[in-house]
Parts: sequence; C-alpha cells; structure tokens
Amino acid sequence: MKMIETIHAPKAVGPYSQGILAKDTLYVSGQIPFVPETMVLVSDDIKEQTRQSLNNVLAIVEAAGLKKENIVRCGVFMTDLNDFGKMNEVYSEFFGSLKPARAAVEVRRLPKDVLVEIDAIAVKP
Repeated sequence: MKMIETIHAPKAVGPYSQGILAKDTLYVSGQIPFVPETMVLVSDDIKEQTRQSLNNVLAIVEAAGLKKENIVRCGVFMTDLNDFGKMNEVYSEFFGSLKPARAAVEVRRLPKDVLVEIDAIAVKP
C-alpha cells in the first residue's frame, strides 16, 4: 500500500490519508470544499462547493498517476438533498460522458459544516 499526498488538495486534518493506493485501486478520502492553498471554504454555494470537492478528488487521483477517466465510483454526502439538482448539474459537467457508479445520501452534518463531501475510488487501467 502507498499513501498518496498532494499539496493540490486540502491536507488531512485527522488521522487519515488523502488517498491510499492498494495494488491497482486508489481509495480517495472524502474531500470537503476547502481551497488547498488557504484551507478555507470556497463559498457557501452548493455548486461551488461541489466543484471544489471534485477538483480536490481529482488532484489526489492525479497525484497517484491516474486520470479522471480512472474514477469508477464516487460517494456524495450532502446536508440537504434539496440541493441535489444543483450538485448533480456540476457533477455532470465535471464528468461529462464518464458515468462512475455513485451513491448520494443526505447526512445530518459534515466536517466544518460544509454542504457536501465527496469520496472516490479509481483503478489503474
């Protein structure tokens, strides 16, 4: 196993890694919408938070030597499923014709009171 770390995604703020590469599979920890350089929330807007969370996921995927096309599954955790349509719009723009498997669930609360957190699994071709 290999820990994946990059300055292009928010630092882990607890006892976990940004990602773990185990053989040909990369497990990306949940990414909240913090701007990596400042460790500050990107905004209060669900669309901007979704975009930042996805960009953070992608930074870790790329740090492992993989590409967006290698992402096979995402988990989306939201504090309000009424924002599902807005999140889904950004998610769809981000992935285009790529359609990773996904779960989207509403949760009571997320770290730092963000609106969305996204994790992912990617595989080497």
